[in-house]
Amino acid sequence: MRRQLTAIVEREGNGYVALCPEVDVASQGDTVAEARTNLQEALALFFETASAEEIANRWRTEVYVTHIEVAVG
Repeated sequence: MRRQLTAIVEREGNGYVALCPEVDVASQGDTVAEARTNLQEALALFFETASAEEIANRWRTEVYVTHIEVAVG
């Protein structure tokens, strides 16, 4: 089975951190592409090794990524 998951990638220091909020799995890399690829590998390993109970406990069914506007200063 294949699923579409969310990947949030942000710069951290000299590299990038990628997070999948649906199951709270993260990885990192030197570039955005590398962080994304490493996250895919970390997710594949998670789903291969985690028990059904672990997956169910961590699974978030509703994740929203959006922009908001706020006044600053």
